[in-house]
Amino acid sequence: MPELTRELAQLGDEAVELLTQLIQTPSFSREEADTATLIEAFLAVRGVGTQRRQNNVWAVAPHFDAQKPTLLLNSHHDTVKPGAGWTYPPFAVTREGDKLIGLGSNDAGAAAVSLLATFLYFQNKPRAFNLICAITAEEEISGANGIRSILSALGKIDLGIVGEPTGMQLAIAEKGLLVLDATAHGRTGHAARDEGENALYKALDDIQWLRQYQFPQVSPLLGPVKMTVTQITAGQQHNVVPDRCQFVIDVRTNELYQNQAIVDLIQANIKSEIVPRSTYLNSSSISENHPLVRKGVGMGKRIYGSPTLSDQAVMPFETLKMGPGESARSHTPDEYILVSEIRAGIRDYVELLSNFG
Repeated sequence: MPELTRELAQLGDEAVELLTQLIQTPSFSREEADTATLIEAFLAVRGVGTQRRQNNVWAVAPHFDAQKPTLLLNSHHDTVKPGAGWTYPPFAVTREGDKLIGLGSNDAGAAAVSLLATFLYFQNKPRAFNLICAITAEEEISGANGIRSILSALGKIDLGIVGEPTGMQLAIAEKGLLVLDATAHGRTGHAARDEGENALYKALDDIQWLRQYQFPQVSPLLGPVKMTVTQITAGQQHNVVPDRCQFVIDVRTNELYQNQAIVDLIQANIKSEIVPRSTYLNSSSISENHPLVRKGVGMGKRIYGSPTLSDQAVMPFETLKMGPGESARSHTPDEYILVSEIRAGIRDYVELLSNFG
């Protein structure tokens, strides 16, 4: 045990140092080249061969055996841009005791470096599973050049751990996302006379249905599907009946519905034309009876459903979302992580995967 403690302590030190470098290197979505290079160098110095496609970096542990299941460790190294309200410099790491402040520290730098440390711990140890670690790009914008672009290169994956700030609890389901552009059509006319067809009024009728409709299947983990109209545009002049009204519908889906089925249901019930921006960001889930979940529960972890979207949505295999940090800190001024959370995260990942499979 003392040897294990020393190994985990060393991995924790290296993870914190890498996180410091990542924070100091801006990596907005689609602009992650420099942090991808840092991750490559971190692994290369430790004798790990890497592969890279655009700003996605991954490594495959030695002794790959096609007869064994393959486990993917994944997190992202892109960040959102810092909003107003930061009182600390977002790219200059500030340490205050246990607290490490900087952009991307919580979402999802801490998870990324903890998973890299976990990969280093297991890569040369006997395992019942193949191990791949991929630290990927464009998660914050669900971009085409992120994890989706390398899934075919990774080969068959049987199970994934997605590193996001969950307080190292077990997010066994997460909500999906649909964004729908809706258009109501009418006919122009003079507002002073009883003529034309007001597209705005037609849109309001549809919006009323969207506001009141309740999807019958309610998830015990994620609750109901939630629809919200968030934007609306109509009309050019005060005295002209608008012939077109556009509005946007934000739909947060649960695991009991596929996104395309929701699109079809909405279109069948409103008169406005709707066009989904995408349908691939489905809700995802893993059974609470999955062996990995059961082991996590045995470690004292709780299971829950996550309201936030991650790259789980594009992974066509079972995934568990779990990582150090807290979701409430993400995308906020003075974002931070506790160094103790990183060290505990590495220990928990190692315990979760030890003797697994």
